[in-house]
Amino acid sequence: VQLQASGGGLVQAGDSLRLSCVASGRIQSRYASAWFRQAPGKEREFVASIAWDDAASYADSVQGRFTISRDNAQKVVYLQMDNLKPEDTADYYCAARSSFFSSSQDSDYGYWGQGTLVTVSS
Repeated sequence: VQLQASGGGLVQAGDSLRLSCVASGRIQSRYASAWFRQAPGKEREFVASIAWDDAASYADSVQGRFTISRDNAQKVVYLQMDNLKPEDTADYYCAARSSFFSSSQDSDYGYWGQGTLVTVSS
């Protein structure tokens, strides 16, 4: 299983970005997926997850600004990020697990994409 993340970039505070994560290989399209992020000098943290039934969970810091969704046919998971803030600056990683149920713990995910850098200037 391979995950390919893309969509990062340099934006100004208040702007929007949409990250994409394309899955390939032997993974069910409805397996739970998530986005995590890691800022310089900080530990990786949970951002959002989506379960088999499209139920979504979010970190408090992004609730109301970020939206996770997916296209099951294309095996793509998206992270729509609106009203970006400088504190959202980080490498963003997509992850998937061989379960239909999502989790906010990075140790529960066995498949990871490479990071895509999001930089938000003030």
